[in-house]
Amino acid sequence: MSAVYINSAACISVQDTLNDNFFDNLQPQNSSQVLKVIQPNYKEFIPPAMIRRMSKTVKMSSVASNYALKEAGIENPDAIIVGTGMGCSQDSERFLKNVLENNEEFLTPTFFIQSTHNTVSGQIALGLRCHAYNFTYVNTSSSLEFSMLDAKLQINDDEAENILVGSTDEQTDRTMELYKLNKTIKKEENLPVDYLNSTTEGVIWGEGSSFFVLGKDKTEDSYAQLKDIQIVNKLDLDETEKFIEDFLVKNNLTTNDIDAMILGFSGDSESDSYYKNASELFQNSSQLYFKHLSGEFNTASGFSTFMACHILKKQEIPEVMRINSVNNSEIKNILLYNHLGGNDHSLVLLEKA
Repeated sequence: MSAVYINSAACISVQDTLNDNFFDNLQPQNSSQVLKVIQPNYKEFIPPAMIRRMSKTVKMSSVASNYALKEAGIENPDAIIVGTGMGCSQDSERFLKNVLENNEEFLTPTFFIQSTHNTVSGQIALGLRCHAYNFTYVNTSSSLEFSMLDAKLQINDDEAENILVGSTDEQTDRTMELYKLNKTIKKEENLPVDYLNSTTEGVIWGEGSSFFVLGKDKTEDSYAQLKDIQIVNKLDLDETEKFIEDFLVKNNLTTNDIDAMILGFSGDSESDSYYKNASELFQNSSQLYFKHLSGEFNTASGFSTFMACHILKKQEIPEVMRINSVNNSEIKNILLYNHLGGNDHSLVLLEKA
């Protein structure tokens, strides 16, 4: 069975993560209901005529994938796999709006064609003229994890050597209005949020796009080795510790072997209980959190994976991510635990390359 390495990582997020100095300039975001990404100058990467026809998620993904491939030195990957929770929601909303405004008559198909979830992976493939395996996973908060698992299996089975894997989600005005109505997003009176000790329901919603090149061979610039992934849709609160312990046993590890644990604290008082239970197991590990930097959204784990890659490579932890004060002389193993609203729990184990 081949090892699988993360040979590049690129991220467009609420933070200035395309900047080389982003690691030292992370700014917590706890006072807005909705967080917007810092968008790059798309004209540097995409012809102006095409930009007008692209939704934000397609534009973000085109640029992030460009960065990831360039860093890995890969022109054409053996596969393109993208995970998304909401897909191209901007174009979905535009299509539905046209349906209503035109009484279901005289509709142009453009917005419908561009609203499908696999538009992102398709547009990347068109831009690269890549005819290889192309797949999109739509599994809410574990969409990236399923994408990485697919890529890992293909590399393990010698079906591919370098695979572009990404995750992306955008915001739309109407969806954000609905999320506020159903209390997914925090009420204004409950801001600012104390992510680690929140007593109110709801989250601060974000967006972003993260892309990685997973490869069979380790390079001089490899970030991490992708050791294992575990996903479960439903988990009772009292099963949290067993879920994690069983995963570690499967990988011949104990909690003491985990140098850093990245938890997805979102500020939602109910669902964050899972993370509090998990943290009890890792008293000797550096405990970190990240959604105060990225916001909560379906593929927020792309941001945590991106940060974990840089932590392993730099052997340094940003102070703004720390929950406790534990410091290990070497950061070899990082465990990432994430879910969305108490559903779709995932564990990702990364090892220093």
